[in-house]
Amino acid sequence: MNRETTIVVIEDDHHIADLLDAYLRNDGFRVLLHGDGTSGLDRIASDQPALAIVDVGLPGAIDGFEVCRRVRQDHPNTAVLMLTARDTEVDRVLGLELGADDYVTKPFSPRELVARVKAILRRMGGPAAEEPAAITRIGPISVDTERREVTVDGAIVPLATREFDLLAHLVDHHGRVLSRRQLLDGAWGDDWIGDERTVDVHVRQLRRKLGDSFNLVTIWGVGYRLDSAEVTAEGSR
Repeated sequence: MNRETTIVVIEDDHHIADLLDAYLRNDGFRVLLHGDGTSGLDRIASDQPALAIVDVGLPGAIDGFEVCRRVRQDHPNTAVLMLTARDTEVDRVLGLELGADDYVTKPFSPRELVARVKAILRRMGGPAAEEPAAITRIGPISVDTERREVTVDGAIVPLATREFDLLAHLVDHHGRVLSRRQLLDGAWGDDWIGDERTVDVHVRQLRRKLGDSFNLVTIWGVGYRLDSAEVTAEGSR
């Protein structure tokens, strides 16, 4: 079974874990269940899954937010879907700021959750990943779509899966004003279900990681525009 079909589920509620296991396996995924953050992180390190479903309220010293933070730091190619009984905006924003690709609150529909998992994986392994190599430079920022690598002044800047997708879409449309809905359709896919404000959270993360060289202008009430007087491309899409 290849990496793209492996999902690690970190959930201490055995009923929910077994339910996820049944639905995901029914759709052909390889599922690895863990009931705490420590063993779940160990499994992610050893198996390098495509996606981790992580409950926020895990027992022990490592909760779901910390799991997400460590996955984003150490395993940027593994997507994270947060699963929680907490339904507050603060928790959703925190999860997204830590790099979660999606956020689902309990109770949830197993079919909807599987649909969200598939949408995330399509974005990770869809047509864009199969296109010829292309490196676009905007000032000191270099975006390599084949290697999914971003550098600033030659130094690699680790980005979460969704952060990279958003940056690549902004780069592809530099100089144009894009609404939040257009950014969601381009970076998340038009089948993504969720709050448009997730764009703002990921924009803040990109600004923090890329610094002043990331000249992204906020167009109030509309969206964002990536500006640069120096844009060069190498290779073809």
